[in-house]
Amino acid sequence: MSQKFRITLDTTITLVQQFQLALATPVAQGSGQVSGKEALPLLSASSTALKSQVTKLSLLTITSPFTHSAVTSVLSEINESVLPSLVTAALLVTPIDHTQAFQTEVLVLTKSTVRELASLLKEVQSVADRKDETTDSPKRTQELSQQEKDVVTVAAGRVWEACDVLVDFAAKGVIGFVIRRVEEWRDLVRDAVEEIEEWDPDEEGDDFFDDLLSDGGQSSTGKNGDEDDEGDDDGESSAVLHENKKNAIRILKPVAQIYPAIVTNRLKTAPELSPPLVSQLENLMLNLRSIPENVDEVAGALYEANFTKSNHYLGAIKEHAVKAIKTVALPWTSPESPSPAQESEDKFATWSKTWLKVVGEVSKTIVSEDAKGGN
Repeated sequence: MSQKFRITLDTTITLVQQFQLALATPVAQGSGQVSGKEALPLLSASSTALKSQVTKLSLLTITSPFTHSAVTSVLSEINESVLPSLVTAALLVTPIDHTQAFQTEVLVLTKSTVRELASLLKEVQSVADRKDETTDSPKRTQELSQQEKDVVTVAAGRVWEACDVLVDFAAKGVIGFVIRRVEEWRDLVRDAVEEIEEWDPDEEGDDFFDDLLSDGGQSSTGKNGDEDDEGDDDGESSAVLHENKKNAIRILKPVAQIYPAIVTNRLKTAPELSPPLVSQLENLMLNLRSIPENVDEVAGALYEANFTKSNHYLGAIKEHAVKAIKTVALPWTSPESPSPAQESEDKFATWSKTWLKVVGEVSKTIVSEDAKGGN
């Protein structure tokens, strides 16, 4: 095996290991650097370049004869330019410039790409070792089997796919990322609200278990009057369940409306990123992300007929929804008009005021139920 090839391949493998560590423990960086703005274009360009070099590397690996000098040339390009640029771009993405969630996603995607590259390098090394063995033993065939070729091609394909994901992610940018997340949370809220709407408190489906717990299905009551009282209690419990379900839906439906409204009227019209805008996006995502899990808790509490618990989570949902709306109620600020007070109200700002009044009105049921002591 060519000594230069061996040194270059070992260097690539070492770099991959070092970069994986760097991506796992990114160093916090400040804002205001031009390089921060260059992060996404560099991420896209380096991902595209890596895909190109990986294509060359895989073809050279599976094509006989295995040319050490040609493979070394490709590996050198990856070592000296492509891989350092990719990792640098990922590390230039910071919470201050791009939001914490976006940075986390970039690091995850980049680590995945580097990991897939490491897998491909192992296959290249395996093929090179096999070629050396055939050189030492002329009787062994120089040609790779189709299965051996497929292993290399599949490994290269995984790197290509990872690179494509990075390119797409960089192209959509922070705003595109936030929109995707908000739409995911919107779907979760919609699904949960639909489940609550479709749930019929009168169809519990627990009769089988009730029978098991009541002396073989025999009634534990001794008089008809007691049975009638039990029936009355069941009727009252059912009415209370229906009322709490209705109150929950009355609150949750307006909350579900804020997701598409924010996407259409604010996120799709967001200006160029700036630290103040990033801070607003952080607050917006923090509150919108918290709502779906609280809606699930409301559903569970209703199924348990625990109205104190359901009201508690409805209150949390209202609080997060109100904070989200207030975060983006006014039109975005921009470098040209840094003060929100200078911006005239738009359609969404007017809609937000109406929404806040409606939610304030329908959420009075939370207070009234808590005042009763709940269950």
